[in-house]
Amino acid sequence: MSLASRLKLTFPNTNQLIISVLIAGLGWVSGQALSRIDQDLRIMYTEYTLGAADLAHISANVMRYRNTIIRSLEAENQATFERITDSLPAQRARIQHAVDRYAAAGLRVSRSGRSEEKDIQAVRESLDQYFHVASKTIDLLTQEWRAGSAAKATELRRKAEIHAADNGGPKIMQVSLALDRLLETVAEVAKDMRDEGTKTILSTSYWIVGGSFFIALLNLFLSCAPRARKLPSSRPEETSRPGSSLHLPSEGSKPAFRTD
Repeated sequence: MSLASRLKLTFPNTNQLIISVLIAGLGWVSGQALSRIDQDLRIMYTEYTLGAADLAHISANVMRYRNTIIRSLEAENQATFERITDSLPAQRARIQHAVDRYAAAGLRVSRSGRSEEKDIQAVRESLDQYFHVASKTIDLLTQEWRAGSAAKATELRRKAEIHAADNGGPKIMQVSLALDRLLETVAEVAKDMRDEGTKTILSTSYWIVGGSFFIALLNLFLSCAPRARKLPSSRPEETSRPGSSLHLPSEGSKPAFRTD
């Protein structure tokens, strides 16, 4: 006795195979769609939600850097000036590291044509210009504290203040505007990804519902077809078999005559 007969296993017929393949295909399509949605959600969180937070930190760190420059202009002695400006290299490295970390992520282009790559490049250029101006201000202040005369020190301080106001102010505004444009682009790209995810969810729902109804109807038709083929064309008792005797009236039976 075979194992299949012991376990009472039956091999599927063609109809069962067709329905099984359709169910498996529908499940595979649904799984692929859900996997894509899950990937988009992860990207939105890691690269856009956290990325937007990083950009907000960059803006705050730039303003902190700017405030440090202003505090160095107000330093009363050289020791205070050096203590204040010692933190500038670390602040600058923190800002540039945050920009590089965001640029290393997958940069995209929105449907309207706004490019994250172009906007992040504009942020980098504006930051480089501002840091160059800020370095010039710090150099003037350093020369002030090393000046040999009070008149030269006063002149250097005046130049540093004018340079910080006339050049540093516009540059910091350019940095702020570049960051705002990048944030707007990030919001547009995230909205596009959300719309694509919504569209994928709707199409997947339609596929699942439509496929389920199609499989159910197909199962009904395929299950009814074998039953229809098994139905006989006439009842067996109404069919005369070959060689069977005809039932004739017996001799003792008398026909009934109709009398007028």
